Amino acid sequence: MAFEGLSSRLQEITRKIRGKARITESDLKDMLREVKLALLEADVNYKIVKEFISTIQEKALGQDVLKSLTPGQQVVKIVKDELVELLRRNRK
Repeated sequence: MAFEGLSSRLQEITRKIRGKARITESDLKDMLREVKLALLEADVNYKIVKEFISTIQEKALGQDVLKSLTPGQQVVKIVKDELVELLRRNRK
């Protein structure tokens, strides 16, 4: 159930940014707030969420957008990559 809620929240975030030609820092802040809330609602430890969001923000602000992706898709890719890495680290 926790993953279903997380999945639906992430899909909603993706819908909000779809079609945007440019993601502003304000957009990114709003998106990360939603990701943070989704993770906390899924009972992820607060310290892990804080570190996770910080890493995503750092990467998203400093990242050149890939030519084949929109800025929104790029942020979603960063979130996905970091989720995979987070799960991989905590699996050990």
